[in-house]
Amino acid sequence: MDAIRRLGVGLAALGRPAYINVGSAGELPAGRSVEAMREATWSVLDAAYAAGVRWVDAARSYGRAEEFLGGWLAARAPEGIRVSSKWGYAYVGEWRADAEVHEVKEHSLGRFRTQYEETRSLLGGHLAVYQVHSLTEESPLFRDVPLQEALAQLTAEGVRVGFSTSGPRQADTIRRAMGLEVAGQRLFSTVQSTWNILEPSAGEALREADDAGLHVLLKEVLANGRLAVRPPMEVENLASKHDVGPDAVALAAALSNPWAGTVLIGAVSTAQLQTNLAATDVLLDEGDLEDLARPAVPAERYWAERSALSWT
Repeated sequence: MDAIRRLGVGLAALGRPAYINVGSAGELPAGRSVEAMREATWSVLDAAYAAGVRWVDAARSYGRAEEFLGGWLAARAPEGIRVSSKWGYAYVGEWRADAEVHEVKEHSLGRFRTQYEETRSLLGGHLAVYQVHSLTEESPLFRDVPLQEALAQLTAEGVRVGFSTSGPRQADTIRRAMGLEVAGQRLFSTVQSTWNILEPSAGEALREADDAGLHVLLKEVLANGRLAVRPPMEVENLASKHDVGPDAVALAAALSNPWAGTVLIGAVSTAQLQTNLAATDVLLDEGDLEDLARPAVPAERYWAERSALSWT
């Protein structure tokens, strides 16, 4: 498959006035008003679509991301777009960058039903994949049979059921979720997980998921911007070797995984998008990939450092 068709745009940092992405502050609209962020979202989507990107990922907790995306879809009527979104977190930041709490998590049948109706009202028939947001082994979903049955019913509406993962035990969650069945059928057909050269621990479980027929999406491949702004020496060296930015190297590393069906990029401006898209021209050889395996850190350390990032 053409590399550009394996890329998707994630709207986590465009649908609300604050997120934990490092290095995006200068690329976002100065006032971060609703209208300015809508315009920025549409600009990125226009540029991505023109380049050949056909996957867009959102979530109920990404502020107004679904609203912005729905408006763009209605106005542009693009062909071939696949839209994935997520339920489970509710946005409570009230469009304030300095909010004490930005999102609240709840994996319940009531939350699912409410948020699915909200997502459908904004995205309509464009919704192709609906995912449980940040599933962990502690989630009550694993014990909630009525919730599992309600999720399974989405397939009758032509919507694939998926889940995303976070935290140092992503691999355990992936394997457990793959075993969930409703009426003898596997519940989930997609999985979206964090994978980057600093935190590759879910890689083997994701390969197993791909082997089992699940569509694998990779998120946070730039480690919330850290690999672009503060890249390890190995990334800097390869960026110089291939004459691209460090972000393109990190994205190329993600694309080098044959089991990765879609690699999400979180660009917040057309300038960032263009540097990201340069990854499709980077061919990493075996030596390059060996170099990029060195910066990996223990999963517990990675997630502790991520949790310390500020919302800006």
